[in-house]
Amino acid sequence: MEPVQLPDEAAFRAFRAQCEADQDWQCRYNRDGVAVWGQLPSPGACAVHRVKCRVEMPGVTAATAYDVLHDADYRRKWDPNVIETHDIARINDNADVGYYSWKCPKPLKNRDVVTLRSWYVVDKSYVIVHFSVKHSKYPPRKDLVRAVSLWAGYLVQPTGNSSCTLTYLAQVDPKGSLPKWVVNKSSQYLAPKMLKKMHKACLKYPSWKQEHNAPLKPWLHPEQSQLPTVALSELALQHSSSLENIDESGLNEVQEERGDTSGSEN
Repeated sequence: MEPVQLPDEAAFRAFRAQCEADQDWQCRYNRDGVAVWGQLPSPGACAVHRVKCRVEMPGVTAATAYDVLHDADYRRKWDPNVIETHDIARINDNADVGYYSWKCPKPLKNRDVVTLRSWYVVDKSYVIVHFSVKHSKYPPRKDLVRAVSLWAGYLVQPTGNSSCTLTYLAQVDPKGSLPKWVVNKSSQYLAPKMLKKMHKACLKYPSWKQEHNAPLKPWLHPEQSQLPTVALSELALQHSSSLENIDESGLNEVQEERGDTSGSEN
């Protein structure tokens, strides 16, 4: 098993630089404060899709957006794509292991991931990065396709006393050949809608949190965490090659109800 290493400060700064870079990204959506860029896999390369999304959040402090990204209990309330999400174990004060499964556009199979998540504050910007790992108690499930997050995360940057921007960058192997309509629908409809939902969720979070154990924020106060600890030696990197590939490239789109939308990884 390949050992797992925690990202260092240089890795967080490199991730922020990737979020801020414009070169080699193709803009697919830019309207009403929401932008989506993409990079398709190179011909003959593995099916790794890179996507970058950004939303402007007036009325939301960077600290609030950061809290929303961490709060799994609140995620289950506002995220329409989530099937199941929870923290598994704590590595240290700034890193944990978590599980997330989500709905994919019909008729694709739903996906899940087990990721190591680490966070850091860089020059007043909040950075959260995560990548796939193996955990002995969370093997791939038969009813879901285990996707692989090679390198993904969020950058939250303040733009004023009560405003911020949130950038999501992901390099994910969905473990299968996706139809072109999925890529188009994700960038033109699903991703923008998800970012707008996140903005609304951030606006509502302070009042929701006041009624749901307001002092509890273990991502800010690690002494509050009740998670079991896990050593890095108990984890291993999850490589795409060790998981089954499925071919869904020939599947046709199924019209869903307007409220049933999906396709976003944690």
